[in-house]
Amino acid sequence: MYPILVDKKILVVDDQATIRKIVNGVLVHSSAQVLEASCADEAIRIAREQCIDAFLLDIQLQGTNGIELCRTLRGMDNYRNTPIMFVTAMDERRTLQQALEAGGDDFIHKPIDPVILRARLSNLFQKTEYLRQIELMSLSLHRYVSPRTEEMARIYARTGVLPPPRKREVSVLFTDVRDFTELSQQLEPDALFHSLSEHLATQVGLVYAHGGYVDKFAGDGMMAVFDGEDMILRGCLCALDILDYSKNRLESRGTKINQLGMGIHTGSAMIGNLGSSEHLDYTLVGGTVNLAARLCGVADRLSIIASRSVRDALADEPRVRFSDERRATMRGFEEPILIYDLSRGIPSA
Repeated sequence: MYPILVDKKILVVDDQATIRKIVNGVLVHSSAQVLEASCADEAIRIAREQCIDAFLLDIQLQGTNGIELCRTLRGMDNYRNTPIMFVTAMDERRTLQQALEAGGDDFIHKPIDPVILRARLSNLFQKTEYLRQIELMSLSLHRYVSPRTEEMARIYARTGVLPPPRKREVSVLFTDVRDFTELSQQLEPDALFHSLSEHLATQVGLVYAHGGYVDKFAGDGMMAVFDGEDMILRGCLCALDILDYSKNRLESRGTKINQLGMGIHTGSAMIGNLGSSEHLDYTLVGGTVNLAARLCGVADRLSIIASRSVRDALADEPRVRFSDERRATMRGFEEPILIYDLSRGIPSA
């Protein structure tokens, strides 16, 4: 009747052996595993030695009462979300309120009704499983989408309304592996996938270390966005760190997958939801994004190309250096674009 209770390990804490025996009989009938403790100290010892799935606590324990025991259990990492139900003969609202405020999930009065006990415990287990699934979904969402997309998804889930697109000042960095198509024909698919995944993982780590976020992956490269204070400098330093990693990895391993080209540009872009009601992508669009992608396209192996707006913004910044000013013709732009090679300058003290 209550399959969710099967094999669940439940600790019953009550200083009356008769109550423990009654609860034991009720729960064993549902194929649960029942452990018993007569005081708070014994309960804490058992909780530390074993993995308990739920607690049934008497409020009026001798010595440390059930409310304080509940607080102690909630302070243990393993039991922050474990179901805790109080079993009590009391009917005073203030005490029951304190029990719930201490972290209790529910309570049941003595004398114990077997049907109510099993039903309420089942409900608590279902609630805990639901919350666990929500937490796993949240962790998955955090791993698979950018923080801005995650934030948008949460806003939409809460309000049911998609905010309108808005204009923002950003720095956009694109990375790309040179001759990836040729490389894909030389390496076995599993080796290629592992090597690319490892390299992208490092790039992502560096982006977040510099306060940016990854908007999307594009095959063998990525698009990273930096906004807020010092966004242009942070984007450039991130690109330089990625370049250093690629060079060091190339020297140690020799694989061509480390021969990155990068482009970085800064300016305004529209950020919002693109797509249909069935599938949306929360992303940046506009000339700033397009130019950053084009800059990446003209970058040589193991080089970073920066736009004039990036150079002008950091002209007095000693940690970065811009050289080899030249004009480049790029698809989608009528006039040639002034570009620079970005390299590391004088490290800050």
